[in-house]
Amino acid sequence: MSQSASVWMVLLVALVAANLPFVTDRLLGLVPLSPGTKTLAVRLGELVFLYFVAGGIGLLFESRVGQISPQGWEFYAVTGALFIVLAFPGFTWRYLLKHRS
Repeated sequence: MSQSASVWMVLLVALVAANLPFVTDRLLGLVPLSPGTKTLAVRLGELVFLYFVAGGIGLLFESRVGQISPQGWEFYAVTGALFIVLAFPGFTWRYLLKHRS
């Protein structure tokens, strides 16, 4: 896979992973929970976990292309902020839009 394709793949994975906690009531999209038990705190915990999963996938792609570049705290601050921005559509759909019963 080319470097350009792997960058787009990581961005797509991050977009899906950032919205997954807000789109489904299942834990990590796999484990069914009883209705109403998935609170905002659980969703934010999932968001943090999926941030590291998406980062791990990016690290895997980077290691396949060549040497892994060392990163400082700035990198993680920027990617964390980007991940939160990518989660905004799912958050808006879950908490800011009215849903008909």
